[in-house]
Formats: sequence, C-alpha cells, structure tokens
Amino acid sequence: MGLAEQDINLDRFLTVRETLVYHGGYFGMSKAEAEERAEEMIRAFDLDTKADVRAPRLSGGQKRRLQLARALMHRPRLVILDEPTAGVDFELRIELWRYIRKLHADGTTILLTTHYLEEAEELCDEIALIRDGKLLARDSADGLRARYEAESLAEVYVKAMGVGAAA
Repeated sequence: MGLAEQDINLDRFLTVRETLVYHGGYFGMSKAEAEERAEEMIRAFDLDTKADVRAPRLSGGQKRRLQLARALMHRPRLVILDEPTAGVDFELRIELWRYIRKLHADGTTILLTTHYLEEAEELCDEIALIRDGKLLARDSADGLRARYEAESLAEVYVKAMGVGAAA
C-alpha cells in the first residue's frame, strides 16, 4: 500500500533522490533497485532539476509531487491519496489527474479523498459521500445523480448531506 497524505511530511534533511531511495528501503528494495526506481519517479514527476535539492527548498507543488512519487516507489497495488490536489495550482492539478488516470489504467487501485466534486467525478468510478464517519451514499456519478434526481454532483451533495435543511 502507498499513502500520500494531505499534509506534507518530508524529511527536511534529505534530498529528493535520497528521500525516494530511503523510502524504497522500507519496502525491501535493494539499493540498486531503489536507485533505479527513484530515477524513474524523478523523471515521471518532473523533478529532474530538483533531484539533489533538500525538501524545504522545494516549492509547494514540487513537495506534493515528491510525496506522491514516494508513495509509489514500491509499485503498490493500492494507493491512498488524501486530498492530492489541495493547495496546488491548476496546471499541477491537471498533471496529477493525468498521472492518477495512468495509475488506474495500469491496474492500481486508488482510494481518493477529496472535497472537490469535479475531481471525484473526473477521476472516480465510484463516489462515496461520508459525513461524520457515516456513509450516506455510494455509486457512480451517474448513479448518484439518478438516485437523487439531480443534475450535478453539487446538487447530489446538497441533497445527501441535508445542506440547508432545518436541524
């Protein structure tokens, strides 16, 4: 399993390359295998020019990319992405969406948490609406719209969550 949390939690003393190689070791990768995979991830996430830079010197978007690359170092079959596009610019958001789609196409199971309804609709085969730890609805975007007789996921959300309803 790979995990990319919403909050950035990178080691401030390690470079991009060191972070990836070190993390590969957690999952039993040999040093040579981890170094090779790290280079793949560095290229895949456009971190070539930052490979030898320590985490605190990276931009917010670069940190987000590194965190996702780190979660994918060991080629997990399941990846949990907690708000992967929170606080990133539009360009990076589209880039991350493209990579998430590629992961899915390659057979990786992805559990995505997001507050962005358009992101859920764009990326997810199945959407679950959860409130206070309770599952309120789960279906495809089309299924949810049909069930709630709604034209948009925003309308589904309002109806499912009881937003605006008297308490």
